Amino acid sequence: MKKYTSLFFLLFVLSVMHIQASAQSLKAGIGRKVITPTDPAWLNGYASPKRFSPAEGKDHDLWAKAIVLEDAGKKRVVIVTTDVLGLSHEISEDVGRKVMEKYGIPRSQVLLNSSHTHSGPMVWPSAGMFDYDTKNMIVVAEYAQKLTNDIVEAVGSAIAVMHPVKLASGNGNATFGINRRSPEIKIRPVDHDVPVLTISDLQGKLEAVLFGYACHNTTLGGDYMKINGDYAGYAQLEMEASYPGITALFFQGCAGDINPEPRGTVELAEQHGKTLSAAVQKVINNSMTPVDGLIRANLIEVPLEFPPLDVQQYQREILSEDQYLQRRAKLMLSAYNKRWDVTTYKYPIQAIRFGKSLSILAMAGETVVDYSLWAKKQYSKENLFVAGYSNEVMCYIPTKRIIGEGGYEPNSSMIYYVMPGPFSENVEEKILKGIQAVMKNVGIKPE
Repeated sequence: MKKYTSLFFLLFVLSVMHIQASAQSLKAGIGRKVITPTDPAWLNGYASPKRFSPAEGKDHDLWAKAIVLEDAGKKRVVIVTTDVLGLSHEISEDVGRKVMEKYGIPRSQVLLNSSHTHSGPMVWPSAGMFDYDTKNMIVVAEYAQKLTNDIVEAVGSAIAVMHPVKLASGNGNATFGINRRSPEIKIRPVDHDVPVLTISDLQGKLEAVLFGYACHNTTLGGDYMKINGDYAGYAQLEMEASYPGITALFFQGCAGDINPEPRGTVELAEQHGKTLSAAVQKVINNSMTPVDGLIRANLIEVPLEFPPLDVQQYQREILSEDQYLQRRAKLMLSAYNKRWDVTTYKYPIQAIRFGKSLSILAMAGETVVDYSLWAKKQYSKENLFVAGYSNEVMCYIPTKRIIGEGGYEPNSSMIYYVMPGPFSENVEEKILKGIQAVMKNVGIKPE
C-alpha cells in the first residue's frame, strides 16, 4: 500500500512541476510599427462631403502593434492590433502568407484586429466610400501594400525579442458605450466589459497590456479632418504615459451597434480614452488570474448567404444620381455579366486557447453586440475574451432580430460596403454554429 501511495505522491509532484514549468516557459515578444500615412491620406468611415479631400494633418500617430506568444511546446500565436477602420481580405491573407513564409506560423495562429477608428486612413477596399482617379488610386493602393509589410515587420520585431514572461488576465468595466439602434427604446443590449491581458517579465515588471472594449471609435464625426485614433488611441497613449516603457494594445469588441456617448469633439475622445485607461489600470492594480498552458488555435470559414441577385434592382440603381447606389450597381451588374457568384461570403471565425486559463474568440466584420453576449453566456465558465473586427472587415454582421428591425446596420450600410446585402435571415444561425465549431476545435464545450 505504501508503494502505491508513494507512486501516487510522485505522480502528483511531477504533475505540479509540469504545470509550473509550463507557466514559466511561456515566452513573448512585443513589436510595433508606425502606420501613419506619410503621403496625403483620405480618411475612412464616413460618407461625408469633406472626406472627398485629404486629411489635414494628424493629432497623433497610428500604430500596428504585435504580440507573439510561445508555449512550452514551441507553438506560437500572433496577436496584432491596428489603428485603422478595418483590414481587407487581401491584407489579411497577405499578412498570413508572409508570416507563414518568414516565420513558419500558420494562418490559424495569426489574429489581426482593427480598432475601427473613423479618423484613420482609407484602407482600400475596406469600406471604400469613394472612387479614385488613376493617380489617387495608386496612393491608396500603395498605402494598403505598405500597411501589409508594416504589420509583418511588427511581427518580426516581436519575434526578435522573445523571452520568458508571465501572463495574467482580468476584467473591468466602462460605461460610455451605448446601443445606438432605436434610442427611444431604453433597454438595448450593451457589453461594458473591459478584458485585460498583461505581459510581465519574470521579475514582475510590466511590459505590455492588451485590453478591449465593445464600442465604435466614432467620438469624432465626419467633419473632423485630422488623423486620430479616437478614444482607443487616447486610451493607449494614456496607458503608455502611466506605465513608461510598456506597449499598450487595444482590440475592438463586438461594437457593430454601439457608439460612444457623448461624442463630437477631441476633448470627448480624450475623456473616453482616460475613462477606459482608468478601467484597465483598476484591473491591473487588483488581483489578476495567471494565464498559462499550451496554446491551441483554430480558424474556420462559414459561408454566409445573400438572397439571389436582383438584376432589375441594380438596373434601376445604376440610373440613380446617388453615387453610392450607382457604384454598387455597376459592380453587381459587372459580376452578373461575368457570371461570378456573389451569393455567399466566406466569413472567418477564430479561437485561441491557453491551456484552460484563457480563451479568445475573434469574429470578422462589424459584429453586433448580441454575438458577444451570447458567447459569454454559452461559455460562462470559460475565461473568454470576445473580439469583433478581426482579420477582415467586410460589412456589418447582424442578427436575425436586427435584420427584422431593418435600418442602417443590416440594410443601407451594405451600399457603402458595396455588398449585395442584406444577408439572409439564417446569418445568425450559421455564425452561432460556426462559433460552436471553432470553440470545440480548441477544446471548449458549451455549458
